[in-house]
Amino acid sequence: MKNKISLSQSGVTGHGGNVHGLARDMGIDVATLLDFSANINPLGPPEWLRPLISSEVASLVHYPDPYAGKLVQAIAERYQVPEESVVVANGTTELLYQLPKLLGCTQALIPSPSYIDYTKVMELAGMTVRPFLLSAERGFTLQPQELAPLLTGGELVVIGSPNNPTGVLVDPEQIIQLAKDHPATLFLIDEAFLEFVVDGKSVAFAADNIMSLHSLTKFYAIPGLRLGFGIFPLPIARLLRAHLPPWTVNTLAQAVGVRALADEEYGEQSRAYCRELRTKLAGDLQSFPALQIFDSAANYLLLRLRDGSDARILAEQLLERKIMIRTCANYTGLDASYFRIAVRTAVENSLLLQALNEILQPRPAASRTSSGKSSPKKVRPLMFQGTSSNAGKSVLTAALCRILLQDGVRVAPFKAQNMSLNSFVTHDGLEMGRAQVVQAQAARLDPDVRMNPVLLKPNSDTGSQIIVHGRSVGNMDVMTYLRYKETAMQAAHASYDSLAADYDVILLEGAGSPGEVNLKHHDIVNMGMARYARSPVLLVGDIDRGGVYASFVGTMEVLNEWERALVAGFVVNRFRGQASLLQAAHDYVVAHTGREVLGVVPYLKNLGIPEEDSVSFKAGLFQGDRPAADHVEIALISLPHISNFTDIEPLAAEPDVFLRVVERAEDLGSPQAIILPGSKNVIHDLAALASCGLAAAIQQQAAAGCEIVGVCGGYQMLGTTIEDPLAIESNQTTIGGLGMLPMTTVLAADKRLVRQSGVHTESGQRVHGYEIHHGRSQSNLPPTLAFIDGTGCGASNESGRIWGSYLHGIFDSDPFRRWFINRLRQRKGLSPLLGIPAPYDLEPAFDRLAATVRESVDMNRIYQLLGL
Repeated sequence: MKNKISLSQSGVTGHGGNVHGLARDMGIDVATLLDFSANINPLGPPEWLRPLISSEVASLVHYPDPYAGKLVQAIAERYQVPEESVVVANGTTELLYQLPKLLGCTQALIPSPSYIDYTKVMELAGMTVRPFLLSAERGFTLQPQELAPLLTGGELVVIGSPNNPTGVLVDPEQIIQLAKDHPATLFLIDEAFLEFVVDGKSVAFAADNIMSLHSLTKFYAIPGLRLGFGIFPLPIARLLRAHLPPWTVNTLAQAVGVRALADEEYGEQSRAYCRELRTKLAGDLQSFPALQIFDSAANYLLLRLRDGSDARILAEQLLERKIMIRTCANYTGLDASYFRIAVRTAVENSLLLQALNEILQPRPAASRTSSGKSSPKKVRPLMFQGTSSNAGKSVLTAALCRILLQDGVRVAPFKAQNMSLNSFVTHDGLEMGRAQVVQAQAARLDPDVRMNPVLLKPNSDTGSQIIVHGRSVGNMDVMTYLRYKETAMQAAHASYDSLAADYDVILLEGAGSPGEVNLKHHDIVNMGMARYARSPVLLVGDIDRGGVYASFVGTMEVLNEWERALVAGFVVNRFRGQASLLQAAHDYVVAHTGREVLGVVPYLKNLGIPEEDSVSFKAGLFQGDRPAADHVEIALISLPHISNFTDIEPLAAEPDVFLRVVERAEDLGSPQAIILPGSKNVIHDLAALASCGLAAAIQQQAAAGCEIVGVCGGYQMLGTTIEDPLAIESNQTTIGGLGMLPMTTVLAADKRLVRQSGVHTESGQRVHGYEIHHGRSQSNLPPTLAFIDGTGCGASNESGRIWGSYLHGIFDSDPFRRWFINRLRQRKGLSPLLGIPAPYDLEPAFDRLAATVRESVDMNRIYQLLGL
């Protein structure tokens, strides 16, 4: 704020909503002002507004219909009046300023306080204005029959209903009766805010001497478009049309008006929403002894400072907090102690209440510290969303976690809902997505289920297993989960609030794309979560896929206005080339969206950080080049429902390992080892292996001496039978296994979730990891792993070439992994490698990632968005 601005300097004492002039005077961006001075629908514009306007752009090469025929027809049908009675204008202000000049009236009777332009336009037309003062003691209510003694004929009566600034609704039946009782008097009824009234009844065309004004811009939150209409007695309508210039209502406004009048759902939703917000706001304001609140039927409230002090001082104090209100000293019948506030969203209303509390009910410094407690700190959020799945949101979140950690900021990651088959068990035995585990590691935090409160683990037959706060709440199909989603959202919000209380910054991650129009209605992880967290959003696009700039513009085009307002900028990810060559494209994006590209992150090969999900696995995550030096070959079987494939990542980094992902029997070849990974639907995946011939091919390789390793679900496949009597993963209750180990498995209702550490019995090497499984496997074979709690896990045949266990992360142990690879080398006739040539340590990878992103992204802007 370059200077302290007084209300007289800013000009906001005239009309509300002058955000442009005020922002200019204050030297700030309009978007930073919270405008309670203009009475606009807090629901925001209808979702169809932007696509409708876009579809009409081609028609702008023609002049608009000078008679607005389609819009006039829609209005006439809506209000059941003759089309000839309808006059459409560039806002009702155009009609209000033109009408008095044509009526031939010499006097205007105006119940006051009322909209200040009533008096202005009547005086401009040469009328004498007689105010009829309404009583504050009666809540500024008007009984129309009170005006009867003042009516002699030939005058104009102007009534706002609901009235501005009081919000008082006038009984329409009484207005109609008064008009019929005084046929020589003209009545102008301004119903600009009537659409906000539940079951509000219009007086349009109800008597030969009634004229009504109707605004479309306030209710549909499009004041910048300017659109209104009036319904008049036919002679006045003809006269008014003759004096209005042609083409005052543009093509876009006409199209929007037609669509708006047809959208009954938006109208009903808006009225209910506004009434709920107004009731809550009025109730909260009652807690301020300094304020008198007047009842209102509209989307605004009139208030008064009880001690009679000047509300302009309060307005200036609020302005210092970038909050605008409407002072009312220039309303006839009101003094300087009155002011008006719009009803805005719940979040915005809470900000106003907080500011009023600071100003009207300040506590002395001593009382703030005497309890020993400070006010709750405000967490600073920032969210990464993507134009698609696998755009790089998870990695960039991890990068920023590490950057902020390096800069001394207490930061934690958060993703409200993750759909993934890659999960992890925390120290307290709870299950969460691997992506947030990696992000927590980047921030050097212990993984915490609050970071991923809702986890969906898809399976083909029964939908998805739903994990909430680390525990399964059952399998659900899509429709069942949609009914459950309100509960899931509450769980996500509770986790976020709890996490936010413990950290300075929360880095949120979205899922998929916020532009998925078929999913937005039920969104709890993208813009819905961003709105709850009050978080700016950075939209990430993968330029390596192509079309990244079109995806930025296209995503913005399908977002609602409140969603667009959350988008702070874009990040281009995975660019192979010189970033300066993209400037023209960045300029194009700014021109179309008003948002800048805040960074271009280069393509990072062999990042060394676990990937999020099977999207990157199927895209060839482990498809590297065959080493030139001596090496062993390991085949990883690609299962339809592969889970926790990150178990294999440490092997991919070894210099003497050629890791191949195999989906077809003919591609299996003759590797030194075959790994069967985890699966979220073991029965289905085992059947898939049999049908494509891979099961038989694996058995043939085992007979030829190839080492076969099973992890979790893959371990179960090595046995003789797998049973799922409770249909936990599949509707098929039983299937025969590969028969390589004398072992049976039954899926139990309870899922085993536990962190483990111990020793691999054959090698004597220490291992660690976690178990996540419903399976209970039985065999007479000695356990492959001996844990420090005295339990064991896994099984192996006599040769040691067929073995498996439930332990995820077993290959994370550097000594054990090297022992495993060296044993494969020796069988192939190669000498073992000494030492640990490729330590599995994520710390250097995190630091490399952070350095690259710090150099590639505008960190000053990031810190501005965080308010740091």
